[in-house]
Amino acid sequence: MRHNNQYLKTHDAIEYFDSLRAIDKHEMLGFFWRGEGIDTDHPMDGMLESSRWWGKAFISENEVHPLIHRGVFKEKFFVNPALLPIKAATHLPLRDILAPLLFPLISPFISTRKPKARMRMLEFRGTLSAAMCYDRKPINDCFRKITDDCVIGWMDFKGMDQPYFFKLNRDQAL
Repeated sequence: MRHNNQYLKTHDAIEYFDSLRAIDKHEMLGFFWRGEGIDTDHPMDGMLESSRWWGKAFISENEVHPLIHRGVFKEKFFVNPALLPIKAATHLPLRDILAPLLFPLISPFISTRKPKARMRMLEFRGTLSAAMCYDRKPINDCFRKITDDCVIGWMDFKGMDQPYFFKLNRDQAL
């Protein structure tokens, strides 16, 4: 994501996030949301894209698919984030080269049909807004509204020094 024709540095992304208004969880429910990373010089920049990340599906308050990926043999599949070593993956050499090759091979072992997150209203950085809470990872994706059909997400991962930012665009109804 570019802001004023420059990639955002972490402090600029934080400032931008804090300037946006809250979004109610009900505004996000019932839709697929297509995702894209925001480059802030975070160790995870490009990681989701290299693993063919597509986005998220917000079915109901208690049924969220936090990771939808594009498959080789099927259009989309849901990933169980509990089976992914997210922090370790940020340190893998050649991660962005190997992920497109390895991810399709392991996809049968990490896919799921069951939702693996929930939507809640969460106070984060002084604002009550929608947040997606992972079931088995210490992660909350906190959202703020850019437009009615676009939100910015702040991946609040316990123990991670720098926030990871991404954008979601409303795609289609479930």
